[in-house]
Amino acid sequence: MKRLTTIGQLKDFAGQSVWIGCWLNGKRSSGKIQFLQLRDGTGYVQGVVVKSEIEETIWNSAKELTQESSLYVKGIVREEPRSQSGFELTVEDIEIIQIAQDYPITPKEHGVDFLMDRRHLWLRSPKQRAILVIRAEIIRSIQQFFDERNFTLVDPPILTPSSCEGTTNLFQTKYFDEDAYLTQSGQLYMEAAAMALGKVYSFGPTFRAEKSKTRRHLIEFWMIEPEMAFVDHEENLRVQEQFVSFVVQNVVKNCRKELETIGRDISKLENIVAPFPRITYDQAIDFLQENKHEIQWGEDFGAPHETAIAEKYDRPVFITHYPASFKAFYMKPDPNRPEVVLCADMIAPEGYGEIIGGSQRIDDPELLAERFAEHELSTEAYQWYLDLRKYGTVPHSGFGLGLERTVAWICGLEHVRETIPFPRLLYRLYP
Repeated sequence: MKRLTTIGQLKDFAGQSVWIGCWLNGKRSSGKIQFLQLRDGTGYVQGVVVKSEIEETIWNSAKELTQESSLYVKGIVREEPRSQSGFELTVEDIEIIQIAQDYPITPKEHGVDFLMDRRHLWLRSPKQRAILVIRAEIIRSIQQFFDERNFTLVDPPILTPSSCEGTTNLFQTKYFDEDAYLTQSGQLYMEAAAMALGKVYSFGPTFRAEKSKTRRHLIEFWMIEPEMAFVDHEENLRVQEQFVSFVVQNVVKNCRKELETIGRDISKLENIVAPFPRITYDQAIDFLQENKHEIQWGEDFGAPHETAIAEKYDRPVFITHYPASFKAFYMKPDPNRPEVVLCADMIAPEGYGEIIGGSQRIDDPELLAERFAEHELSTEAYQWYLDLRKYGTVPHSGFGLGLERTVAWICGLEHVRETIPFPRLLYRLYP
């Protein structure tokens, strides 16, 4: 087997002859010179094949190559400032691995359904590759943020015994002789973990059986859910804004080439620095009514409302103190105004909607028992959750960030389907 270098490493081999394993992304010819656009997953580089400098068999091999053919290329690394990578290869040898026949995704425009049916191949395009690199950087930054702040990563179960929030939007399955459900959230289990470890976070898949086809919804997506013992509502908000700032600035620092590839306005991301603005639900309702939106106090916000509010700001905005009537049973009421809860949604700018929902949790055992009764929740299935308030209850808070919505916002994408390698959408389970 050849000793291979990657395109991403070429900067370390200027003036040297190296082998790379790659695919042909495209090519063009200018008489006695062929220009091969090569990719290997770490980047792109142009291979220049000069007929007068190589054997005829190598020239003919280059001519034979088709889009997405796989090959080994030997070449001398040359500095080339006009190249995205800053280098190009003067080709010395070519060994064809396979000639691809009739590759279906060509440089012409294709419809979304055509591309989604061929998602396994669409991933190879420069834009899709760049999105996945940015997604990976976001994941790395998320883990770095929490690990550096002494949070412990904990994995909640994916199979759960009940829908504790009383929703029917769950995927049901059989767990031997019992009914079970694919998780919508690991939060309740993370609260238990926080009582053991203090500060914890989970990072895993979640599932929503909502028959929604909006540009913001996936059936299967990834959630990051921190929980923190001895943390109140205000501190919870500070952690969230520091967290999002950290992630965005890491992407700006480490993925500038990829952001340029997808055409993202980087200046908008450079501005995402904590602290973030905050408004209450009451203030949001007043603003919407003043701007001719038909909404009353006690109603939840939809996408048009969130977009209208976000347009006032150049960074994410918190909307705090929602009515308890439509928020989750576990959210702690404001002691000074029990009809609202100590919660917040973080709304991303540029029309991307909610990316974080969080709250201080109820720590009073009697109040939590009342909420279970009001919401007709199964105390049998979740007695363990009530136990958390019986044995050493403390003030605690947490939040959940949807990874794919965050990727869509940071990348400036129109639809979340491009934020995950193989999206699961309403009516789409292939490939």
